[in-house]
Amino acid sequence: MVKLLLCDDHAVVRSGLRMLLDGRHGIEVVGEASEGGEAIRMALELKPDVVLMDVSMPHGMDGLAATAELKQRLPETNILILTMHDDDEYLFRAIQIGASGYILKNAPHEELVSAIRSVAAGDAYLYPTATKRLMSEYLNRLKSGAEPPDAYDTLSEREKEVLGWIARGYSNKEIADNLIISVKTVETHKANLMEKLGLKTRPELIKFAVKKGLLNFE
Repeated sequence: MVKLLLCDDHAVVRSGLRMLLDGRHGIEVVGEASEGGEAIRMALELKPDVVLMDVSMPHGMDGLAATAELKQRLPETNILILTMHDDDEYLFRAIQIGASGYILKNAPHEELVSAIRSVAAGDAYLYPTATKRLMSEYLNRLKSGAEPPDAYDTLSEREKEVLGWIARGYSNKEIADNLIISVKTVETHKANLMEKLGLKTRPELIKFAVKKGLLNFE
């Protein structure tokens, strides 16, 4: 069963989503939040598999800011952006800060269910035209001679921090003690950064860190 937390500033939208999803398709709605700050607090308490996050919430923390903070504090939770904004700026920013998916509010409910289950399984989900735009942007960069995005830039600040500690030879337990987080959270950060960097072993991480000039022993 996929544990889902809803976050939208409109009560009628949350109610409709709960009626559509709760107890169906292997999905359990474990909570509702009306703005980003509340979503973060509830996620830390409820530990959902997926947060379905609206973007525009004018009476509190917006969805993108909440997504960025939540990925820092609860990296194992996957976030699916559900929005009315079919906009490149929102799309690219959401992906950059760690959202696992991006889907429009006018999508068929079967597509929404599929997106939730995909991100819960650890996969990414983008609606079809968004995928085309991302590929077009990437191909345009290649044609113009621009360098592809640096994989290091896709890491969160916490992942970069963990990478630095790993590169300096600290164990997961020592990193957890220094950052005042759990060993499990360190392991999650390590797994995420290795996936983003396309690396598989600790020596590869260290080699990458050396190239990036991250070995500061001061």
